[in-house]
Parts: sequence; structure tokens; C-alpha cells
Amino acid sequence: MLSDRRSFLEKMSQIGALSLLPLSAAQAGDSNASLEEKNHFVAGPYLQNMGTNEVTIMWITHKNSFSWVEYGAGTYTSKREFGYNNGLIEANNRINKVTLSGLNAGTEHKYKIVSTEITGYKGSKVEFGDTIASAMFGFKTPAENEEEFKMVIFNDIHDRPQIIPQLLYRHGYTGNNRDYDFVVFNGDCFDWVTEEIQMVNHLIKPATDIFASEIPFILTQGNHECRGSFSRHIPAYYAYPENKYYYAFTRGPVRFVVLDSGEDKTDDSVEYGGLSAFDRYREVQKKWLEKEVESTDFKKADFRIVLIHISPYHSGDWHGTLHCRELFGPVLNKAKIDLQISGHTHRYATHEPDATHNYPIVIGGGPLEGKRTLIKLHATKKHLDLKMIRDDGEVVGKFLLAKKGK
Repeated sequence: MLSDRRSFLEKMSQIGALSLLPLSAAQAGDSNASLEEKNHFVAGPYLQNMGTNEVTIMWITHKNSFSWVEYGAGTYTSKREFGYNNGLIEANNRINKVTLSGLNAGTEHKYKIVSTEITGYKGSKVEFGDTIASAMFGFKTPAENEEEFKMVIFNDIHDRPQIIPQLLYRHGYTGNNRDYDFVVFNGDCFDWVTEEIQMVNHLIKPATDIFASEIPFILTQGNHECRGSFSRHIPAYYAYPENKYYYAFTRGPVRFVVLDSGEDKTDDSVEYGGLSAFDRYREVQKKWLEKEVESTDFKKADFRIVLIHISPYHSGDWHGTLHCRELFGPVLNKAKIDLQISGHTHRYATHEPDATHNYPIVIGGGPLEGKRTLIKLHATKKHLDLKMIRDDGEVVGKFLLAKKGK
């Protein structure tokens, strides 16, 4: 037993040393060697769940590996972190979620990801293969009392990943001009989710290529994320609080409430083979929402924004819309919501408060040329400044909302 542990620790030391070496030509992609035969990073790293003191870093390897993050404040990466569950270090897997905690708020950090292939087991002995490492990346944690931030929101991309660079490039939001602190994909990034490579090529990789290694993103569930043979595997590829699609978080002066509107059809629709229970799911969310709007974090926030794919209002009369209206509508109207941001209809629009909802609603456009929109939001302690910009650059909706009196 002691010799096995000593062997493992010696191997860890060797792995650590290897990770500091430059990548080989094959690992760097400069070889004609088949990537099918060698381990490589399929996607990532990409950032999730960034807070003042923590962030989750994710990536996908081609082969089962033991993986970790080397990181540190400033320019140093003297710390190392890995995932673990019930006392076991996460290993022999491809999808990696490593949470860095205890970070300093408002601080620049550097990091890289490292993975060592696991080639097999012989009894209690683990056999390791080659080690691969990424380039160095950086991110900045929000300040404790952050007074402002900027974000951008996409929705209804529907398996058209070119929309991501097209909208960001047209607004100069790439390279050193990434004038946003995080990104939201507000549902329906896919049509039917059928396999991993679809999620990688149509969302994770294009986002990572442009910003996601250094700026976090959120994927809310739209009704199309509910569809397809691979839909139940989606949570493994993103870091959701408590592994739920509905949750709340605070960023600077804003309390965000993320709701999952679910499917727009009834649970007994033939398309889903009797395998849907969205009515029950929305009822559970309502009970959670009632507690959230009474929480201290919600009440003390300068602003309160709801992110939900299907708006309970101005989204037609499908079952999902009406059920969201019945359950969520009264709670949100009572809660002094400042703004709701949605998608789903493929018709961009802004809606002032009216007799049915006492807060403004923004609904983004669809996936076709001339209908695509990028929603930009600049939040300060005094104002929410929102602009919805069509793919030709025209502003097609805007709100400038002042802080309400308590």
C-alpha cells in the first residue's frame, strides 16, 4: 500500500514537471500525426460561474485523462487545482470541471489547463500516457463592490454558430476590444441536440475561439435545448449552480434571476414520447422563485433582471407561454422586477410596462439574416442602459432605466 502511494506521488511529480515543458510538435498541432491517435483538447478552456472569489474552468479532452489547472494571481501560476468527488480525484474522464475558489476579488489571474491521458488500469495501478497543456490565459474576478459591468446577450442561434463572430465582429467586440464582462446565450442555440460534436462546434468552440477562455458565458435552456437524443447530457458540459437550469446570482449592482421556461408544448405532445414533465418542473420553479424574491440578496440589489427564454407575455398562446404566465407572472409583478430579457419568438421587440406586466420586456430576434440581434447592457448603480442592435447595425430597441426608490 505504501509503495503504491509512493509510486502515485512520484508519477504526480513527473506529470507536474512535464506540464512545465513546451508542447511537442504533435501536441501543438504542427504534425501530420492523426489526432485520432493522440490525446488533444477537443474544446476549451471555457469559463463558467465567475464570482468575486471563484470561477469554474471547463474543457474537453479527446481521451480519458487526469486533468488539472495551474493558476495564480498576476503572472505566476504556482497553484494547482483539480476536481474531486466523494474523496476521489476526478480522473478517467473527458469532460472537465475544475472550480478555483478563494481567489482575490478584482484581481487579474493567469491559468493554463493540463491533461494526462490515462491509458489503463492494472489492478490498483494506473497507467498514464502523454501530457498535454494549453497556452496561458487570463481572467479578472469582479470587485467586491463592483459598481458597473457590461454584458452581451445572444438568443435563438439555432445551430448557426457563424452568428456569434458575425455579430461580435460587426460591433468591434473582439480581440483587444472585448467591451463586455460576460455573455449570455438566452436559449435555443440548437435545433435538436443529438451529439456532443454539435454542442462543441455550434457553441462551445466558437465561443472559446473568440472570448470564453477569458470571459465567462451562461447558457439558459430554451425549448429546443429540451429536444433531441443528447438533450439530457447538456448539464455535463456547463457549470450550473446545483446542476439546475434555474438559479440566481449577483453581479455588481444587479441581481439576476435565471428561469427555465421549458418546452412550449404540453407534456403529452407526441414529439416527446411521454418523457416530459415540464408542468411539474415549472411548479417547482415557482416555489423557488417565491423564496428568491423574498431573499436579502434580491431585495438589497440596485436592479433585478430576469433571464428567461420564453417570455410569459408577448410570446403567443402556446401552452408553455401560458403556464409561465400563470405561475411566474404574479410573482414577478409583485417583486419589483426592473427588466426581463427573452427570446423564442424570432421577432425582436421591446415592450413597455402595461396592465399585464409592470416591468419592461425585451425580446431578441431570430437566426435569419436581417432578424439577428445582439443585446448590449451596461449596468451601473444608477442606470440600466440597454440597446438591441440588429445585424446591420441599426438600433431596434432600447431602454434607459433609472434605479427605483425603495
